[in-house]
Amino acid sequence: MDRPVDSAPIALAAAPDAAAAYADWLRRLGAERRLSPRTVEAYGRDVRILLGFLQGHLGEPASVAEIVALKPRDVRAFLASRRSEDISSRSLMRALAAARSFARHLARSGLGEVSAFSAVRSPKIARSLPKPIAAAAAKRLVDAEERAGEERAPWVLARDAAVLALLYGCGLRISEALSLTRREAPTAGVDRVEVTGKGDKRRQLPVIAAVQRAVADYLALCPWRLAPEGPLFVGAKGGPLNPRIVQAAVARMRGGLALPDTATPHALRHSFATHLLSRGGDLRTIQELLGHASLSTTQIYTEVDGARLMAIHQAFHPRARA
Repeated sequence: MDRPVDSAPIALAAAPDAAAAYADWLRRLGAERRLSPRTVEAYGRDVRILLGFLQGHLGEPASVAEIVALKPRDVRAFLASRRSEDISSRSLMRALAAARSFARHLARSGLGEVSAFSAVRSPKIARSLPKPIAAAAAKRLVDAEERAGEERAPWVLARDAAVLALLYGCGLRISEALSLTRREAPTAGVDRVEVTGKGDKRRQLPVIAAVQRAVADYLALCPWRLAPEGPLFVGAKGGPLNPRIVQAAVARMRGGLALPDTATPHALRHSFATHLLSRGGDLRTIQELLGHASLSTTQIYTEVDGARLMAIHQAFHPRARA
């Protein structure tokens, strides 16, 4: 079955004026700030959770005036409530960022200054290194033949393999791969692809022959007629492919390949960068390929490679355990 299960929607618990402000804020996020649909959805969900908490905290749906009058202790109570649900510090930080964005919207709209959210510190996030997949395992993940025994249509297996090949072979984010149109398909004779990354930054990437073949194999098997300006990758019913489908495909493969839970589609992007660096790729080039705005973001991969070399040294050097 080629369909993910969506999480249950969260009802909006707010007084009429706050509900109207919330709707206007969401519209502005997408139209004016040009945030991705996924980010707008996540921010909207976080603020709906906040408003639901305030309904219980205040004893009634929160109005704009009551939101403006919030104190830091109210915000800390909200964060403590979310923490009790065992959400990560990263998710907690995003929830606070969403609340601050909503508060700024209220201020810009002339509805009142909300100082409580800015008075509370964001939770600290432990800095973690990317967890790349070993080169041999990454190659198997992007090989459709590895899943030939699955009870899924051959074109679906080829489609998933083509998407994963783009992630590992070009360092794309999954959203970037799924945003490609049929006209942009990197098949034989097309040795580069152009994508729009974060911040609407456009970049061109070289496409190796193995990736071209994977995309061509998918197109040869795909039963749907793909419009030139329509999505390159489609789901079982011919509509745009949901990224959760690709995530589920990788999750199914982890068991057979004895890979950890950290082996995800995004880990293939990490693997792309780490494997290039370990084979002599320079940091500036990798920064351009990944679409990082700052070199400092890319430099984390030098730590990954250094950690790998240290682990090899500790495991195999004759004097490591002396």
